[in-house]
Amino acid sequence: MSIPIVSIVGKSDSGKTTLLEKLIPELTKRGYRVATVKHDVHGFDIDHEGKDSWRHKKAGAHTTIISSPQKMAIIKDVDHDHSLEEIRDAYVKNADIILTEGYKGNLFPKIEVFRSALKRELLCKKEDNLLALAADTKIDAGVPFFDINDAKSIADLIENKFLKQSKKTTL
Repeated sequence: MSIPIVSIVGKSDSGKTTLLEKLIPELTKRGYRVATVKHDVHGFDIDHEGKDSWRHKKAGAHTTIISSPQKMAIIKDVDHDHSLEEIRDAYVKNADIILTEGYKGNLFPKIEVFRSALKRELLCKKEDNLLALAADTKIDAGVPFFDINDAKSIADLIENKFLKQSKKTTL
């Protein structure tokens, strides 16, 4: 069975990262192993000029791996923006759920984060596989509504919809 994926989506500065920072410890204290994927359409660089790994890539290495007793990072040239399925299947092992930040255009269930002060429209509709709305003001989007700060209830939804079911099938 594939690891379930739930995307946390929303406009810039809506609070996606803050919600994830609350959801991750809530789910891990319940005994779940959480993996995350952050989508950055603008590109990113974790390798910095002058560092050995940067020098390896600059010299022409297709893949560079930085490894320590505590963590590992892979820096790899890619020829396309990988789908969540490709990322999950190639890199995520031993996790109970993958929470993503971004990926608003994917087909996986989404929880949209909305802040009224930003005066923007919702990104998703129920038809976009919108699972729930986390906002600072009550909005009827045809899906469950949660206060933006209520990570416990949002974790309950994720647990009941995706994690308890997968535990039952592995028993």
